[in-house]
Amino acid sequence: MTEKTILITGAGSGIGRVTAQHFLENGWRVALVGRRSEPLEETAAGSTNALILPCDVADEAAVDAAFARLSDTWGRLDALFNNAGVNTVSAPIDEIPVAEWKRVCDINITGMFLMARGAFALMRRQKPQGGRIINNGSISAHAPRPGTVPYTMSKHAVTGLTRCLSLDGRAFNIACGQIDIGNALTDMSRRKTAGVSQADGSTRVEAVMDVSHLASSVYHMVTLPLDANVQFMTVMARDMPYIGRG
Repeated sequence: MTEKTILITGAGSGIGRVTAQHFLENGWRVALVGRRSEPLEETAAGSTNALILPCDVADEAAVDAAFARLSDTWGRLDALFNNAGVNTVSAPIDEIPVAEWKRVCDINITGMFLMARGAFALMRRQKPQGGRIINNGSISAHAPRPGTVPYTMSKHAVTGLTRCLSLDGRAFNIACGQIDIGNALTDMSRRKTAGVSQADGSTRVEAVMDVSHLASSVYHMVTLPLDANVQFMTVMARDMPYIGRG
């Protein structure tokens, strides 16, 4: 096979957009998943190798329909970048509305589960069998920031998903890894350039890195042969206070 296919969630902006464009530039067929068509069309920029799949990743029926359309169009899936995620405003747990907790869980946990489920099913039944799933975790799965209970809990769940899929996928030639990202400069992280609450109670400006480094890192993970795997990769702005956090 000369054409490889990848599905990327959250492809309408930020890390998802830049990663999708990186794969398109390298000749991959890229299925773009996001809530709205317009941002996905902007990411695709007219590429004939892009498949626009508007989809709420937390909606089971919508996810099933997206995978059915992908299968009908391309016949197989070589990789999933399970990227879509949201955060909340930093606050102590008793100030976080339950509705916000549920919103984070819907996207960061249920959405990750549904997309991985759809990809696993397609990779398991296609011929030749197999593929790779890359989950977008977070440094918060190792060292949380203050006031981030919903986000941090959700990213610990992502790590559990990664480990289980790595084990369950062996029988079907499906590899699974996780990329944990620190301070890539996207709209979601731009506030860090103005100051972020630290564990000692202070507020400090943090170092950031260009989001293109994430795209090239995901590309490296995905293009390994299936008998090799990057289980966990941490890519971060060099000077951010991760190692010294706490």
